Amino acid sequence: METKIALILLSLTALVRLVGQILGINVIGALALIVDVYALGLLLGLRHRQRAVSPFWLAVLFGFALPLEHIMQHTIGYGLQQISAAGACQVLGLGTEPVQCEGMRIWLAGKDVLVDLPCSGARGLLLLFILFSALAAMTRPSWHYASLGVAITLIAAFFANVIRIVLLALGLAYADTLGGIDVMASPYHDLIGFTALGIGVIPVVWWAMKVPKQIAPAAREILDGFSFIKKGQWGIRLIALLFVILAMVIVNLPTHPIDVARKIESPVLPAFISDFSAVHGSLSALERDYFTRYGGGAAKASYGPFGLLLVSTSAPLRHLHTPIECLGGGGHKVRYVTSTYGHLPTAIYHSTDPRGQRWKIRVTYVADNGMTTPYISEAVWQWLQNRRLNWTMVQRIAPFEVPQNEIEEWDIAVARALELPVETVAFTRH
Repeated sequence: METKIALILLSLTALVRLVGQILGINVIGALALIVDVYALGLLLGLRHRQRAVSPFWLAVLFGFALPLEHIMQHTIGYGLQQISAAGACQVLGLGTEPVQCEGMRIWLAGKDVLVDLPCSGARGLLLLFILFSALAAMTRPSWHYASLGVAITLIAAFFANVIRIVLLALGLAYADTLGGIDVMASPYHDLIGFTALGIGVIPVVWWAMKVPKQIAPAAREILDGFSFIKKGQWGIRLIALLFVILAMVIVNLPTHPIDVARKIESPVLPAFISDFSAVHGSLSALERDYFTRYGGGAAKASYGPFGLLLVSTSAPLRHLHTPIECLGGGGHKVRYVTSTYGHLPTAIYHSTDPRGQRWKIRVTYVADNGMTTPYISEAVWQWLQNRRLNWTMVQRIAPFEVPQNEIEEWDIAVARALELPVETVAFTRH
């Protein structure tokens, strides 16, 4: 019976993958891999072995090998930021120091502590669910215990992230008291993260220890689980060969994508910014693939030592990417540094190109109604509320050796040239 179910599931996922390939929706085919793993687990009789493993939870565990963190950051990252900030604010409010909270920003001891996207908790949530799935695959809990385990993991992830943000906030607010330690730099930042994650692991492991032990299958049952191989060895090999051929055909079929954004014109770059004239450059093949293939528009130019890239789209969920994805795909080593709400809300990255040259990357996302944010997640969140909005990524690039005051002057010049709103009061995470 399990053999038939497995073959039916493999056939259905092949059909789903065929549709996803033709329509150009790769996420559908990727998610179908999870069902494939479950089907293969049934086919191999994993739950009938002496050291039995749950095919279902093994498939869930495999699912976390997919780029789920990227999807979460883009779709629900903004909501996670809000929840994390609210939780951290409540804990910090228990102290004697006055705390002021405004969305994702927390003022503690007169300093602005920003709950930015890495602090949203998406990575910690995924890591704890990877642990939960691995433990569930080995313990094979009932649905009642599994539901309880999911709830415990969610709560543990929330409190672990709140603890992490609180420790970082205290470290930022009282850096002088702690001897000038920069909690945002290694090894202190990593140590705080691992400590918080370790606290979150404890209740998940405790749950696994409380799951009732499953009775190991008898030897005869173990053999019966593989009887289909003995009875139909050549048939199974033929079916496996057919699936391999089908997979090769599907991945080589031409695509006719339907998930294409409304086509908009490429942005027009200013001829001059500050004292520099524009030297327009052409997009690389990789940049065209990232930014314009499905309806977006992009343009880039250099202004003296600085670079400027504009990407406009009516679908930010598809076209807008952080420098980690875009420059990382081109061989750069990119590191997120911080976000600021100074003259212009900005996410800051440091990048090292394949030749070893270092760059400072500053990114702002701007809606055509004047709304600005340093986060893709917030841009996507606002876009989901109003699909008529077009969004533009304004990416400024400067050599690493350019002084900070010149970079900030360049930011102001870009904002004025593009007629972006510029704040006169700066609140920056220190």
